[in-house]
Amino acid sequence: MFKSLVDKMLANSKVYSELYLSHISIDSVVFGFHDDCLKVLLTRFEGEDNWALPGGYVQHEENIYDAAKRILQQRTGATNIFLKQFETFGKTNRSEGFFEGLPDDLWQKKRFISIGYYALIDFTTLSPEIDMFSDACSWHDSADLPGFSMDHKEIYDAALLQLRRDLNYKPVGYTLLPEKFTMPQLQRLYEVILGKELNRGNFYRKMMRYNILQKLEETRKGGAHKAANYYSFDKQRYEEALNNGFQESW
Repeated sequence: MFKSLVDKMLANSKVYSELYLSHISIDSVVFGFHDDCLKVLLTRFEGEDNWALPGGYVQHEENIYDAAKRILQQRTGATNIFLKQFETFGKTNRSEGFFEGLPDDLWQKKRFISIGYYALIDFTTLSPEIDMFSDACSWHDSADLPGFSMDHKEIYDAALLQLRRDLNYKPVGYTLLPEKFTMPQLQRLYEVILGKELNRGNFYRKMMRYNILQKLEETRKGGAHKAANYYSFDKQRYEEALNNGFQESW
């Protein structure tokens, strides 16, 4: 581990023990969508080759959900974040290798049980920020991911699986697509998440049956094909669908 990173961890160990709850951490898988690609926000510890999920700790008088929102807001500046808790990760050796050789009383070296969230964020609105322990924080194509630190690849895989499951009964797109979009753009988002092609006609009928879209008068100009209509999400109906769910599957 890079010496300056070790020095920072040692210098902040006591401060962290006073600010945060011991043994509980949060790791978030942040998904964005851009250029027909599903993107994932990753951070890299200073001097390390592998990458990690943006995460942090819970303050003593803080709700878990509020902590997850705070951590991502500090990392991205975003306030409109869809967050879902999906799993807890608590293997006994999930981070021991990363801190090997460091003092056993280092606060960050304690055993931590991590609460996993996945987040859906508008890619175009974010400005990823590094913290004192990292030298990079950037988006990566989900089809070409780098190596992961600790058990963060396991957390990522679980988040993607849960997102795919959620597509069976929850709408997705409100925080991933621009305010107005075409049906092919929406279909491409679903295809990228699911990792498979969908029938165009079936997709259109299903999405319209959900009654969460508003067809706009404006059309998308350009291209060799017929101009595509723009759509937007009906926010109220979208929220109702999030709460009540759908009873179909892809």
